[in-house]
Amino acid sequence: MATSVSTKALTPRRAIMLAAVMSFVGAMTVTGVAKTISKDIVDPFTLQNGSLVILAALIAAIAWNLITWYYGIPSSSSHAIIGAVAGAAIAASGFGALHYSGFLKIIQALIISPILAFAVGFIFYAIIKAIFKNNQNLTKTNNRFRKVQIVTAAFQAYSHGTNDAQKAMGIITMALIANGYTNSTDIATWVQVSCAVAMGLGTAVGGWKIIKTVGGKIMKIRPVNGVAADLTGASVILGASFIGLPVSTTHVITSSILGVGSSHRLRGVKWGTAKTMVITWFITLPISASIAAISYFVLHMIFGDIG
Repeated sequence: MATSVSTKALTPRRAIMLAAVMSFVGAMTVTGVAKTISKDIVDPFTLQNGSLVILAALIAAIAWNLITWYYGIPSSSSHAIIGAVAGAAIAASGFGALHYSGFLKIIQALIISPILAFAVGFIFYAIIKAIFKNNQNLTKTNNRFRKVQIVTAAFQAYSHGTNDAQKAMGIITMALIANGYTNSTDIATWVQVSCAVAMGLGTAVGGWKIIKTVGGKIMKIRPVNGVAADLTGASVILGASFIGLPVSTTHVITSSILGVGSSHRLRGVKWGTAKTMVITWFITLPISASIAAISYFVLHMIFGDIG
């Protein structure tokens, strides 16, 4: 929603409500990413002390997400939860607990997706510039794009739900397996609905701090920029969702804006803000893994071997 708010295509209240609704719809559409999270990082059926591992992972991911949210830094919740699960599993059973083929596939998707989003955003905006280069009435053109941006922002929010909400579904399914409530990695309907509702509510309650950073501290976004960034980000995220790969929606959306901004005017991008984001992205996985490992050891000291 950051791009549509910064261009005044939507008011903050309407943007956040639209994001909440469309994220809910997206979360109810597919479950491929959830299945990947539940089985490709570690084997939930053989995971030692699975209940403690999952609890430690959740504590670590939530802690890191709240810290970065408080400071308005668009960190990756995907990196946080994936790093946290890996860190807690390693603490419980050593490095052999990881499914290296699946884990590396996920890491590759997390690395490639923002690079792809930057490149696609750069090219897509270059095409738009070429089409409208002779347009004399820039104000009228931007007003038209501002209306289109309401649709593209909704598309972006929908794609967000198809990927981000799935990660919570995967973690809950792992918890159900670890505690013997299910013997399948298929996502239960009540899990899908509860995660979709939580995604919508979380977006409605806590989105404003990140909107201010993404919408105003990377570049000055015009409606035409916003449309290009929205379509780029949504396309990359949806593509990943439909092949079952978790990606960082934060990385993808921000990289889309950076790609569009670089194509528009390289000096118009606030690279200092971008640098802070990139540093946060790189440190998120190891920090969340470390917090999860520490959390696991503390929980194990308190509760011993369970689940």
